[in-house]
Amino acid sequence: MRDMHYPGRSTVHAMNGMCATSQPLAAEAAVNILRQGGNAVDAAICASAVLCVVEPYNTGIGGDCFALLSKGGSGDVIGLNGSGRAPKGASAEKLRGQGIKEIGLTSVHSATIPGAVDAWDRLLKDHGTMGFAEVLAPAIRFAEDGFPVSPRVSLEWRYLADHLKKDEDAAAHFLTDGMGPEVGQVVRMPGLAATLRLIAEKGRAGFYEGEVAEDLVAKLTRLGGEHTLEDFASTCADYVTPTRTDYRDRQVLEIPPNGQGITAQIALNVLTHFDLGTLDPHGPERFHLEMEACRLAYDLRDKYVADPDFHSVPVDDLLSAKTAAALADRIDPNRALDDLVANRDPLNRDTIYLTVVDKDRNAISFINSLYQAFGSGITGPKSAVVMQNRGAGFVLTEGHPNCLEGGKRPLHTIIPGMLVEDGRATMPFGVMGGAFQPVGHVHLMTNFIDFGMDVQEALDSPRAFPGATSIEVEKGIDAKVRAGLEARGHRVSNALLPLGGGQAIYLDPVYGGLIGGSDPRKDGAAIGY
Repeated sequence: MRDMHYPGRSTVHAMNGMCATSQPLAAEAAVNILRQGGNAVDAAICASAVLCVVEPYNTGIGGDCFALLSKGGSGDVIGLNGSGRAPKGASAEKLRGQGIKEIGLTSVHSATIPGAVDAWDRLLKDHGTMGFAEVLAPAIRFAEDGFPVSPRVSLEWRYLADHLKKDEDAAAHFLTDGMGPEVGQVVRMPGLAATLRLIAEKGRAGFYEGEVAEDLVAKLTRLGGEHTLEDFASTCADYVTPTRTDYRDRQVLEIPPNGQGITAQIALNVLTHFDLGTLDPHGPERFHLEMEACRLAYDLRDKYVADPDFHSVPVDDLLSAKTAAALADRIDPNRALDDLVANRDPLNRDTIYLTVVDKDRNAISFINSLYQAFGSGITGPKSAVVMQNRGAGFVLTEGHPNCLEGGKRPLHTIIPGMLVEDGRATMPFGVMGGAFQPVGHVHLMTNFIDFGMDVQEALDSPRAFPGATSIEVEKGIDAKVRAGLEARGHRVSNALLPLGGGQAIYLDPVYGGLIGGSDPRKDGAAIGY
């Protein structure tokens, strides 16, 4: 428990249900769904839709989502991969023939087909109790009637004005007089509201068929994309078996590749070889070990993680005890490794994560994203749908497992997590922030398990990230820690913005209540009833 003498957040406690998100408006909307008799799945999709409106640079219906679902607290967790695919007509060979060496973040070729709405539809039909009309109603209301913009959202939205101006339709829908909104300014999005109404009325067909799909395909085609109406209509989320790794007599579950969740699991496996609990949780020794384990894990991610429908990913080998021991042997507690290539994608940290637990202890870990802030920026002129830029996660190197191919899913950064203890799901959790997410999962889990922090303390704890050129550290990391990292050979720099943001809900096995935490790096809240 935190020292009440200092500023901070306490954990939130409730019995009947809880939602934790990066926006109180979304968390409250989800809790209202629970009060109306909906379950965790209904509430999660409601919250995600609200976030597509009130935090539109981090997520949108033009993006993707993943989910982990425990029904009734069972440790037999369901995974859903709602990531979209490259257009069937896309190919790396074509792009290389045009002299393109990598897919840029604003390129039309970065716009993979959105998977989120199909995934929402699958979850609602298979595991929810409500329909789109009910769960999308709050998002539609906020888009039509308006909402006051919160501080973190205003900061980033205004910063992104130049990105939005690259596409006249994006600027028309998301800027006012060429600027993002000020704190407290009321924003309305009639174009997005109309699209959400179509989905509420027609279901997934309201997005993947008809006028919305036609609007998007026409825009993408005009920019040189290979996207077709068939690509949209054939989009389908897949149920997957979560990967599991044992950590200190608990299990940490992630979505398998094409997601990067195994990156966090590889790093946790490595850290089992070190007695972290004896170290200062805020000291240089802990951060050095965490950074080295994660750097080694990223190295394997970038070599092997891809769409398993196209290339076999050696998941069992990557998560094996043999691999963990070999990697751990490479770590010198006093010296940074100097032979690792920097991880790809060091800068894209824009995503929403939320978690909901209901009265029946259905627990969902849910993440939705456009990838870069406002995705590719490419926006439907009528639909106001911003297309994600997940295709930038592909490489164009012939023979690489993650090389662009038609109908293929790219290496994906968004990763919901679930902690299982004694065969019961006890904590849906997630930490947003692109490539940062595996480090965030490792930091949160080790804070909670090795250092005995509660969920809020574990989220509050200062963070570091092994970026492309240096270890990025937050302001909360002490100068002595920085010096200790530098003494071990790390180059250290200040993080431009706080690293990620996260949420977690712990299902208290002692008293039976729910214990929620929400990251202070965002504007959000855990709300229960």
